[in-house]
This record gives sequence, C-alpha cells and structure tokens, in this order.
Amino acid sequence: MPTIFSAHWVLPIISPPIEWGAVAIEGSQIVGVGSGEEITARFPDARVEDFGEAAILPGLINTHSHLELTVMRGFLEAEEHEFFAWLKKLTIARMAMTDEDLFVSATCGVIEAARAGITCLGDSSSFATQSMKALQQVGLRGIVYQESFGPDPKLARENFEKLLEQFSSMWSLETDLVRAGVSPHAPYTVSAPQLELISDLALSENLPLMMHAAESEAESMFMLKGEGPFAEGLRKRGIEWRAPGVSAIQHLDRHGVMRTRPLLAHCINVDDADMNLMKQRNASVAHCPKSNAKLRHGRAPFAKFLSHGLNVGLGSDSVASNNTCDILEEARFATLLARLSEPPVEAGGPGRNPEGIRPTISGEQALFAATLGGARALGLDSQIGALAVGMSADLTLIDLRGAHQQRSTSPEDAIIFSSSGRDVICTMVAGKEIYRAGHENDFAEPDFVQRLRTIRQKLDNVTNTS
Repeated sequence: MPTIFSAHWVLPIISPPIEWGAVAIEGSQIVGVGSGEEITARFPDARVEDFGEAAILPGLINTHSHLELTVMRGFLEAEEHEFFAWLKKLTIARMAMTDEDLFVSATCGVIEAARAGITCLGDSSSFATQSMKALQQVGLRGIVYQESFGPDPKLARENFEKLLEQFSSMWSLETDLVRAGVSPHAPYTVSAPQLELISDLALSENLPLMMHAAESEAESMFMLKGEGPFAEGLRKRGIEWRAPGVSAIQHLDRHGVMRTRPLLAHCINVDDADMNLMKQRNASVAHCPKSNAKLRHGRAPFAKFLSHGLNVGLGSDSVASNNTCDILEEARFATLLARLSEPPVEAGGPGRNPEGIRPTISGEQALFAATLGGARALGLDSQIGALAVGMSADLTLIDLRGAHQQRSTSPEDAIIFSSSGRDVICTMVAGKEIYRAGHENDFAEPDFVQRLRTIRQKLDNVTNTS
C-alpha cells in the first residue's frame, strides 16, 4: 500500500513547483506526483503524512566529497595559505589512520550528509572500501571512486596493478545503492601512461571515472610551462616532466580520459575551448565553490558551464577544505559567487536585455544543480534527481516555517537563499527513512562522534611530532 507525503510545496525539478502537492511512494519507488487532492483521490487507502509548511524535493546530491577526511575538519587551518604544506600534513595524517579509523571518519561524514538532506554522494577515496562500508552503514546512495596516484611514467604499470588489486576488493561491496568507480587523482599526480591504462579500464569495464582537473594556477603552470611547485616537486624526486604545453583538459583528452565521459572536479582554470571540448566529450563538472575559495584556488565559471550546456553538479569537497557538508549552503554560495563575477552593465549594451541586466544564475538553476544536475553528473539521472513516477524514492524534506525563510517570492528562492541543511526535517533513500529531525536514528551517531574525537587526538599527536 502506498504512503503519501504532502506539503505546501512539492518541487519535481523536471516540472514547475506544485503548491499543496503530494508524492506517493510504494516500496522503493515513486508511484504518484501531483496536487494533494489528486494524489489522495488516486490512492484513497494510502497512509497520508502531511508536513504542512515544508517543501518536498528530490534528494540532494553531493557530487564530490572525501568522506575519509571528515576527522580532519579544521585540522589544516594553519596550512591553508600554502597548498603544498596542506597536502603534506593531510597525507601524513591519512597514512597514520587504520582501516577502522577510516571507516569511523567516513561514517561520520555520511551521517552529516544525511542530516543535511543529501541522499547520494560521489566520493573520492584512497581507501575506497571503508567509504563504501560507511555509505552502507548509514543507508545513503553513492559512487565511491578509488583514487590512483603515480607521477612517474616508469611506474605506470606497477601503479595500475595496485589499482586493480584495490578495485578487486570493491566488487563484492557493490549494492543497488553503492557503486564502485575509479579516479586517477589529478594531472600533476598521475603520469600520462597511467592515465591511459586507467581510462582503458574504465571503458572496457564500464566504470564511472572521476578526476580532479584544472584546480589551481600551480596546475596550469605545471601543464603549460613545466614550472612552479608541482614541477619542482617532481624534479626533487628525480621524475622527469615535460610540459605538454596545453591545458589540463586538453591533456586529459590526449590521453584517453575524456573518452570515458568523466566527472571532473573543480575546473577553475578552463576557457571556452576547454568547455567546448568538455561538452563534445560529455564530461560533467563537480563544482566545489566553497573549497575553491577557502584554499584560495579561485572561482570556477559556473554560469559559463551552464551556458556551454555542461552537466554541473555541486560538491562539498572534503570538510578538511570546506568545514561543512551542506549542499544547500554550497548552492547559495555558488549562486552568489557567480553573480559577483559578473560586472555591472549599462542598459542597452550588447548581449543584455533592455533593462541592462545580464543573465545570471537563479535559485531555480542552483536547485537544479543540487539535484538533477548532480544526478546527471554521476550518470544516475534515470534513477534519481527528480520527482516522477518510476524514479527511486530519494527525497529531501525542508521545513519552511522559520522566521529566516519568511517570505520568499518562490519556494526555490526560499530553499536556496534562506535555507541550509539545518532546515532539513527528513531524508529518504529508496523509500527508506534515513534521518528525521527530532527522532533517534539507526546510525548510532553519539558513539561514532566519540570515536572520531579519539582518532583526531591521535592525528594531532602524530602531526605535532612529525
């Protein structure tokens, strides 16, 4: 028998908002979306739960996270002015973590995501099995990408074999909700031969592939001129690097990555030629504006991504470089940052409407990126990202009663500009309630939080003495 969830607003994403709407769920699927009157008439025997002044929308999607680093929130604040010191300290700490530490850290990250209305994550992990187990522990959906490193082309085959060994342990952990993928980490950490081996694997095995790309000026210097800290770091290790003299995106295209329809995280330093190429290759973007800003890497061209027709989802990156896993907060920041990057214009100028307003990112577009845009970026849009009959019942319910939300001109604006993850009252995945505000949940949050504190103390001791 179906269950009906009703509220002041239902936002299907693929169609206009429905005032006093309802969603009918049976098992793991949506069986009806429409006005409350229509849905209750179609399913007269269904149990009805009315959330009143609230919004029902598809589950929020975080397209780029590093769950295993949750324990490092605030851990690297002193190093943020120097990215390489940040990376070094992070690496030392991560290598000191046991499998159990990694699982606890990742699980706390998944709990945080569930509380913020996130139902699906695209997670990049050096220890992917622990992140997969964490998603399963809490009940969220996701793709976990096993990272691969190795800038020395002489070791490409050896590093690839290591990836195959790591990936073999992931197969048995796949479920209907949690999939495994691969991630050659970045252009400055993975050699060209290794990129080609991993890309061929992804194509032959139909694996999702994610990669960090065009993330910083240092990366651009490394690719275009063979200069800067990344190049110097390789020279100190005795690794020869000959700059290809092209952008990171063009480099990835030369070595097979773009054939895989990859998910590319960050994409800060891209031009129109790069974006055209990304569109041609059906690549998607995980846009992580808060992390980009916190690490002083710059602003990715969100509005241009959309104008080029790219699939764009939103990502938190790790809480070590962001501090929160909150996609509503990310969406608001992305929207405001995109508007800030648009210079004031005068009426009547080229490419402007008669009032002189340049087209800009709207709350509706930001909400799309947080839901269906993210689903498309992860290749999951046939299952999630919208409210429609036959789609999986992945839902987020947001309380709209707060004084801080009164009175917005549209439900999209109320959600994007006035709400955050703290306003989420229910998170559901495949018809199963994962989180509800004010209720005890199955994921034993206090126990995991206490264990996380113990791990953090260990990492503080390790890095303070190293």
